[in-house]
Amino acid sequence: MISEFGNRRLVGQSHAKQQISRILESGRASHAYLFTGQEGVGKLAFALAFAEFLNGIDNLTDLGGQARSKKSSWFRHPDIHLYIPLPTSVTNSTSSISDEMQNRLGILEKDPYEIVDFKLRPVLDSDSSSMNKQAFYPIRFYHEHIRPVCNLKPNEGQYSIVIIKDIDTMRKEAANAFLKLLEEPPENVIFLLTASKTEQLLPTIISRCQHIRLGPLSEPEISQALLEYDGYKKEDASYLARISGGNYAIARFFDLKTVKESRAEIISFLRMTYIQDAGALVKQIQNWQSKFNTENQIALCNTLEMMLRDLMIYRETQDENLITNIDQVQVIRKFCESLENARIDDMIDELQKLKPLLYQNIQLKYVFTSLAFRFSFLMRGYDHIISEKENWKHLPALT
Repeated sequence: MISEFGNRRLVGQSHAKQQISRILESGRASHAYLFTGQEGVGKLAFALAFAEFLNGIDNLTDLGGQARSKKSSWFRHPDIHLYIPLPTSVTNSTSSISDEMQNRLGILEKDPYEIVDFKLRPVLDSDSSSMNKQAFYPIRFYHEHIRPVCNLKPNEGQYSIVIIKDIDTMRKEAANAFLKLLEEPPENVIFLLTASKTEQLLPTIISRCQHIRLGPLSEPEISQALLEYDGYKKEDASYLARISGGNYAIARFFDLKTVKESRAEIISFLRMTYIQDAGALVKQIQNWQSKFNTENQIALCNTLEMMLRDLMIYRETQDENLITNIDQVQVIRKFCESLENARIDDMIDELQKLKPLLYQNIQLKYVFTSLAFRFSFLMRGYDHIISEKENWKHLPALT
């Protein structure tokens, strides 16, 4: 009797698990599947578990004695091929591609939720690097590495499975070439694709795949996973889950001590923003820029958002039991009393607009400087100097 799909490691996503289980029970596999959802919700983990199930590997799913393969994981199976987008510095050096791929995929073998993206983890042996790298699939990489394996017949498994992580980073020329492959897929080849930004994909690629959507993970799901798989204490797991933004993968990279210490700095940031102390703001933002890697920059934003939500909840309810930062209740109460006109909901919206820029290689100092300007008006209950309807005023004078 085969146990539940992905029961040994997959986190949450009951709807996606049920959808995949129905596909597997039908015995009729499509030639292409597209896993979509926000960062850190398990798209790649689900794709790897699906690939293992299709080729009978007892690893991420307990196959209940019905395994058809003796391989220990997808990483060891000759018919499962996984690709991740690479930066130009790697794709320009043929000798580096294999080494980089093997090192990063080897980490994924141990844990399918590990972060191996260059944009968040440019150097594997260091957690201190804050310089992320833009990575993608150029046409050369597609022709020299992805396309050839699609012509291979299955060696041991029932299918030859090609997994392409973050297909939304595929360059236009490569995407058009890959589309032709989807339109006329080789026999016994199954494509498993993941994407966070489907708007960047060719509509024709989406239409030729069976779509499996993964929703945001809940705080209890992330907290339980941190307890069960990552060894966190209950209190710490609960706290990290609250500031994770639904991203389980990145929550495990947060430096818990640093995150908690940053709350005092966030409170100072809000005070300095209100009184418009430019010198102190520049010093604080530069300090964050220099000491935080990308993961902890995201944690900083999430911690700020959680503080703002506490402010909004307390102002509306005056109920201390509903706030997360209970040890900061005196600060929260004073803020609400002093700044009763603050547009906290708009402050949260501004933060959510700017936070994604950190994933796009925009430096934190620019993001938080812009945020400070906007917050200074919203904390007084004012509109921005330049409204969203008049974005053209940001342009320099042409006369």
